[in-house]
Amino acid sequence: MPVLRRENTRPPRSPRRRPTAGILLAALSLLLTLPASLAQAADTPARGSAHMGMGVLAHDGRDGTPSTGDATQTEGVDVSSHQGNVAWSTLWNSGVRWAYVKATEGTYYTSPYFAQQYNGSYNVGMVRGSYHFATPDTTGGATQANYFVDHGGGWSRDGRTLPGALDIEWNPYGAACYGKTQSAMVTWIRDFLNQYKARTGRDAVIYTATTWWTQCTGNYGGFAAANPLWIARYAADPGTLPAGWGFYTMWQYTSSGPTVGDHDKFNGALDRVVALANG
Repeated sequence: MPVLRRENTRPPRSPRRRPTAGILLAALSLLLTLPASLAQAADTPARGSAHMGMGVLAHDGRDGTPSTGDATQTEGVDVSSHQGNVAWSTLWNSGVRWAYVKATEGTYYTSPYFAQQYNGSYNVGMVRGSYHFATPDTTGGATQANYFVDHGGGWSRDGRTLPGALDIEWNPYGAACYGKTQSAMVTWIRDFLNQYKARTGRDAVIYTATTWWTQCTGNYGGFAAANPLWIARYAADPGTLPAGWGFYTMWQYTSSGPTVGDHDKFNGALDRVVALANG
C-alpha cells in the first residue's frame, strides 16, 4: 500500500525586511538627543524658586573683590525662600541695616518664609522692603503689580518700609527675555510700575543687570527719572549702568556673603536709606 505524504499547506515565509538606513539614522538621532533633553528638563528649576541674582553668575560671572573706595555705603541683604529662616540678629550684629525680602513671583507664588523674613528684619531694627520676581511670559505687568501689592508688596510711611522692588532679570525657566521683543518688554515693565504707583503712591525700585537690560529692553532709559536703580554685578565695582541712570541707589555685589548669600550696598549713609523709605 502506498504511503500518503502530507502536503505542507503553510504559505511560504516572506523574506525578513532589514531596517533601512533612514530608520536607523532616525533611531540613533533620537537616542543621542533624548538624554540631553531630559537633562535640560531636569536642570530647569521649579516655578517659584527664582530669586534675585539667580542668573548673574551664569551670565555676568564674578570678577574681582568689591571695592567702594571712600564713598559712604550702608550694608544690606536680600533674601527669599532659598535662605529659609534667617538669623536676623546675626546679620544686625555684623552691620547689616536694611533688607529686601521676596514676597511674590508671577501670579502663582508667595514665599512661605515671607513673614519670618519681613517681620524678623523689622523687629531686629532694620529698614526693610519686599520684592517681586517678574515673569513677563505668564501674565501682564499690571496684573502682577496687583498680585504683589496684595501679597506683601504694600508700603507705609513708617520710616522703616522701603518701596517695593521689581526684580526683572534673566528668565530661569526659559528664554532670557521671556519671549518678548524689546519694545514689548518695556511696555510690560511700564505697566507694572504704573500700577504699583497707582496702588501705593510710590515709584518702585528696579533691580536688574546691565547686560540683561541692554539685551531685553534695548537699554531703555525712560524709567531712570522716577525709579531708583538696584544694579546687580559681582565685581570690584558696579560697572556701566543702564541708560539714563547716572548713579545707582543699591548694588548687589555678591551672592556669597556671610550668613546670607546675597549682600548689597546702599549708595549713602543710613539716613539716606530712611529717606528712601519715607519717600
